Amino acid sequence: MRALRHVYWIGGGSGAGKSTIARRIAARHGLRLYSTDDAMADHSGRTTPGDGPYLSEFASMDMDERWLSRSPETMLETFHWFRGEGFGLIVEDLLRLPAEPRVVVEGFRLLPHLVKPLLAAPGQAVWLLPTPGFRRAAFESRGSTWSIAGRTSDPERALRNLLERDRLFTGRLREETRALGLCGIEVDAAMTEDELEGRVTAALGL
Repeated sequence: MRALRHVYWIGGGSGAGKSTIARRIAARHGLRLYSTDDAMADHSGRTTPGDGPYLSEFASMDMDERWLSRSPETMLETFHWFRGEGFGLIVEDLLRLPAEPRVVVEGFRLLPHLVKPLLAAPGQAVWLLPTPGFRRAAFESRGSTWSIAGRTSDPERALRNLLERDRLFTGRLREETRALGLCGIEVDAAMTEDELEGRVTAALGL
């Protein structure tokens, strides 16, 4: 899409370092930063049950229903943002921004099959694919490991479900990027932030 040719996209699994790397790249290259996580509350409010049936169903559940009573596979298949609900609102927001400065948009909501049709060139997008160990370490370093699971009646089982759901999601992103010829970068504990920033910068041609 020519209207978004000034946009760079950084998607990926939870805990992969998307926000950190996007902030660093935006600061280094004078880009505007758009975080899809920051827009989630606004987008939820702008989504009707007809537009977002999975979001509506999720909102009606209590914490145990969300994270304990369903399998990780079901969590993956029914999570509204993983289904692409609200993605059109991300595009609407981006189209409202001026073309200068250029924009780097980041977040797990950037699904490869939805982003690819918007790219002026395949090299404008990259997905970060964290190993399970890297993801767990990232959550622990942020102090967010139990932020969701701790609000259920069985935090340990809820955390296992969440981590497995996120592992499955990362696997899906890995398969999609390969199938669509898009760039995926494996992120593990041996990779430093500087190294990851360098690889993302090179992938995006900045």
